[in-house]
Amino acid sequence: MSRVRVRFAPSPTGYLHIGGARTALFNWLYARHTKGTFILRIEDTDSARNTAEAVRVIFDGLRWLGLDWDEGPMPDGSVRGDRGPYFQSERGAVYDRAIRFLLDRDQAYEKDGAIYFRMPRKKIVVDDLICGEVGFDCTLEQDFVIRRKDGSPVFHLVNVVDDLEMGITHVIRGEDHLSNTPKHLAIAAALGGDSPRYAHIPLILNRTGSKMSKRDVGASLMEYRNGGYLPQAVRNYLCLLGWSLRENREIFPIEEAVERFELGQIHRSNARFDADKLLWMNGSYLRALSAEVILPQAREWLERAGYPTGKWEPAYLREVTLLIKEKVKTGREFVEWARPFLEEEVRFDPEAVKRFLNPAGVQALRELLSDLSVAPDFSASSLEARFRRLAQERGTPVRTYVHPARVATTGREVGPSLYPSLAILGKDRVLQRLRRAIETFAS
Repeated sequence: MSRVRVRFAPSPTGYLHIGGARTALFNWLYARHTKGTFILRIEDTDSARNTAEAVRVIFDGLRWLGLDWDEGPMPDGSVRGDRGPYFQSERGAVYDRAIRFLLDRDQAYEKDGAIYFRMPRKKIVVDDLICGEVGFDCTLEQDFVIRRKDGSPVFHLVNVVDDLEMGITHVIRGEDHLSNTPKHLAIAAALGGDSPRYAHIPLILNRTGSKMSKRDVGASLMEYRNGGYLPQAVRNYLCLLGWSLRENREIFPIEEAVERFELGQIHRSNARFDADKLLWMNGSYLRALSAEVILPQAREWLERAGYPTGKWEPAYLREVTLLIKEKVKTGREFVEWARPFLEEEVRFDPEAVKRFLNPAGVQALRELLSDLSVAPDFSASSLEARFRRLAQERGTPVRTYVHPARVATTGREVGPSLYPSLAILGKDRVLQRLRRAIETFAS
């Protein structure tokens, strides 16, 4: 068998769909598993829809996921030095030659200014590596356009021509393209080429059970990058949309996926996208990150949110990051929980104020302020002991002080562990915030 060559061929439409990202991942996994070549090919023959920005979005999405593409040797041994990708808009001469070849052999003809392909009227069987043998009765199939009146080539033609020219051995794509495959096999045969093996992967369904479209929430890959998801978590989850290790384990490193990925293990049934499961997985990945890995990531999240991290000592940011990362599931949530440590003015949640900074809560803050003002030790363990002792002396549960203290110092009723939070904020800031809350919310 010749060396595996696969390709991801997106159209630059302004965003990278989560389904497209999964297709790219499966192609990349198969190429890396077989030590083959993964080619990126931009299908940009529709000049009215394609923009440089849309192409950049594809590049950024693939790089964020860690899916590096190859150039590799062409079938004739030549090597392009720019490592790709290929742009179909630059390959017009190649498609013109193919069309001329088909016209000369009466496999295509001109009608009303367009070029049509003569579709063979017979049954065509697709021997699919995932779907098995699928028969198509093409006896009533109509001839179809392969070059429009304006001279632009159509997807069916350029797709097949490029696969033949680039020596693609396996086409791994969404099952919605299965119905196109008889046309592609017919064009390849008419051009005198050997078709690649086809493997049509299951569709990704949304919550309602229909095909996930660009209008669905979470359909764009960049939503996850912008929301502070980790690329390794998203990549792991995408692996599970149609494939698995076939054991009771869902979190695994990409190296293991590369080692064990086989086309024959891809599921036949459609995959259901579960945003809650992805969120859970991202939180699991985030909590498992070492300090060396999470700190640069946290700085990136904070910088993008408008917090120049150079304002704080590295040791302080480290304490804040390691405290928060145990509780949050995304970078966006991380930034929200980090605000009280980075801003002097507390942003109060009205509902939290209503629940915990009522008269009873303010009185608890007064008692707490008096006690903490004389605390010689402001470590987390010492603070916890003081809270418990104060509660015991007053004959009340410790939560009587915990909830008002959290809202007074962070503005929120949920957040990282209170005692380490107070220790990191420091005695002066904590006392100042307690006083301010008392002054603000005392009736």
